[in-house]
Amino acid sequence: MIPIRDVNPIRTTPWVTYALIIANIAVFLFEYSLIQVGASWVIPGYGLVPRRLVGDPVGELFTVFTSMFMHGGWAHLLGNMLFLYIFGDNIEDALGHLRFSLFYAIGGIAAGTAQVVVDPSSAVPMVGASGAIAAVLGAYLVLYPRAPVQILNTVPPLWLFIGLTFEAPAWMVLGYWFVLQNLLPGVTSLALPSAGGVAFFAHLGGFVAGLLLIRPFRIGRPPSTAIAWRGWRPPPQPVRSVYRIDRRPR
Repeated sequence: MIPIRDVNPIRTTPWVTYALIIANIAVFLFEYSLIQVGASWVIPGYGLVPRRLVGDPVGELFTVFTSMFMHGGWAHLLGNMLFLYIFGDNIEDALGHLRFSLFYAIGGIAAGTAQVVVDPSSAVPMVGASGAIAAVLGAYLVLYPRAPVQILNTVPPLWLFIGLTFEAPAWMVLGYWFVLQNLLPGVTSLALPSAGGVAFFAHLGGFVAGLLLIRPFRIGRPPSTAIAWRGWRPPPQPVRSVYRIDRRPR
């Protein structure tokens, strides 16, 4: 089951989200072109390697940021950009362009820090925007838990019952991503030797950072409204309910 869009209007053009998507794609294409001509040093040199960062934090600090724009393959890149495209625009709309840029960067730093703390002796390079995007997902869960998210049904037998696509509330979609795709595999991975694969604790660290930081980042910003999920069946009329976030006493 793959989220393909949310049903949650925005008031401003998400220029930062678009710029991040373009930057990630451009960096990956450059990275990919170098690897194709034999530059095998690219990922080890610019990815975040916990052992090197712990041993030389000043000299390796740049990798915290360069690693956020690198990816391990097309599937990794496209999956991350899909999630950023779906959920990033609403968080940018809620925070404003400048605050969103800072929030995204801090989310990526928190993600890298979490992975280093959990496995400081690892020599495996970590790359990807997943940690920063996880912070965006955590923020979305706080601000828009009931927003409808359209899901692509990838289980053919279920097409007869729920169709090719269906809507689910954001709390269910993001809760599934957090618990079943990251928390449980992350806990299981603690018992295994350090190896390549998914940096689960970077995702968890970014997500928790997003949960905790979105309210402070929202201070002083105008309240927003969001469409609320109406259940598994489509509503009988085209008008959807809305709810207000960041309620203030009047």
